[in-house]
Amino acid sequence: MNEQFHQHIEFLHPSFEALLCSVPFQFTSLPKVLPKAGIYLFSNGEQHLYVGRTNSIRKRLQQHCRSGSSHNSAAFAFRLAREACKVPQATYKPQGSRKDLLQDPDFALAFTDAKAQLRTMNIRVIEESNPFRQALLEMYVAIALAAPYNDFDNH
Repeated sequence: MNEQFHQHIEFLHPSFEALLCSVPFQFTSLPKVLPKAGIYLFSNGEQHLYVGRTNSIRKRLQQHCRSGSSHNSAAFAFRLAREACKVPQATYKPQGSRKDLLQDPDFALAFTDAKAQLRTMNIRVIEESNPFRQALLEMYVAIALAAPYNDFDNH
């Protein structure tokens, strides 16, 4: 194995364990001190749902959870709304696009409800500023927890 890659993956499991051992919080009680960059995990009780990575954890959590967040910044909530409305796949054609879906009052309500749901979920974070390790850790955590809302499909 390439030595540089090996050095990056050696930290994966210890960081995964540290993330799971961290004290969860809800968006409504964001800690005053959060890591700048790293991995975040949304869970509903003990069910781990979505893992993300960012260079600005506080800002990214706000984008996911704030009621005024757009379809482009609240991707997890948008996915929950698609599931609730039985819209299985995103499309990049005008009809069925994110913008088009939000014209449907039922879908718009489901999107608003999903953002509210995210605000009640448990959130855990762990610091990781190295972009390679951040990407690898996001994938490792998503695979290890079988996070149902993560996919690494190309769009």
